[in-house]
Amino acid sequence: MARYASVLELIGRTPVVDVSALSPNANVAILAKLEGRNPAGSVKDRVALSLIEAAERDGLLVPGDPAQTLIEPSSGNTGIALALVCRLRGYHLKVVLPTNVSPERRQLLLAFGAEIIDSPGAEGSNGAVRLAQRLSEENPEWVFLYQYANPANPLAHYETTGPEILDDVPEITHFVAGLGTSGTLMGVGRFLKERRPGVQIWAVEPPSGEMVDGLRSLDDGYVPPIFTDNHGETLLDRKVIVRPRESVEWTRRLTEVGLFAGLSSGAALAGAVKCALSVPDDERATIVTVIADDGWKYLSTGAWSDDLDEVVERAKATIYF
Repeated sequence: MARYASVLELIGRTPVVDVSALSPNANVAILAKLEGRNPAGSVKDRVALSLIEAAERDGLLVPGDPAQTLIEPSSGNTGIALALVCRLRGYHLKVVLPTNVSPERRQLLLAFGAEIIDSPGAEGSNGAVRLAQRLSEENPEWVFLYQYANPANPLAHYETTGPEILDDVPEITHFVAGLGTSGTLMGVGRFLKERRPGVQIWAVEPPSGEMVDGLRSLDDGYVPPIFTDNHGETLLDRKVIVRPRESVEWTRRLTEVGLFAGLSSGAALAGAVKCALSVPDDERATIVTVIADDGWKYLSTGAWSDDLDEVVERAKATIYF
């Protein structure tokens, strides 16, 4: 068995598992990339490490300098991943966090030594972004990496996630992922399009005005700069709508193939299923989707045990991703 000098060396090279038992089309395989196997538990581990390493290369950060402070808005996974990297690199991290974030996320941030700055829960993740921007302007000595606009975000997926997918699934015909910061879609999508121009890139988003944990609708008014900078509108072949109830339903369905995953993963799988249904009966296809994190940080949702309508209603008041 391999020996590693740091848990940061464990980021990436996540496994791909066949979940075609959930495919509605016998000619369409669905494969899931398990990002919850990263050390801080999500796909955001890749982004956090990429953001920090880019800042170190650019001279914005000097490893081991305890006087250096970073600030970042987050509703969960990015903050947790950054907290892990900062703990090992010796930086102080302030995370601007909506007050209605689930207790699991708040506890994980504290476990890795992050300082939490509360933002109004009613304003959601967009409110956390606005507060972080203001605090950064008021404290120019703090380093603001801003994952929504930082090219190191999609670069992490262009350099690691995309190549891993193509190595493991060279027959891929469709890539389906949730639209959040858009980093995964932009990085993986650009890599795959350069090497397999025929691969279709599908984004999963909620309807405008509705919340699916970890995803955002571009129609709600905030378009991440990295989406625009990477020509997202032309890179994407299609956007598919997944409602909150569907995300919970398919999160539960994942347990049928032994996967205990977060709610955004259920949404991604729902999108992959809709993609499979669009494939003509006389054609074959191979869909790869991203299971962004495991389900352990979602236990307080009751997503696997409570009444489905109650879970969906509860998610309107609490941010779980």
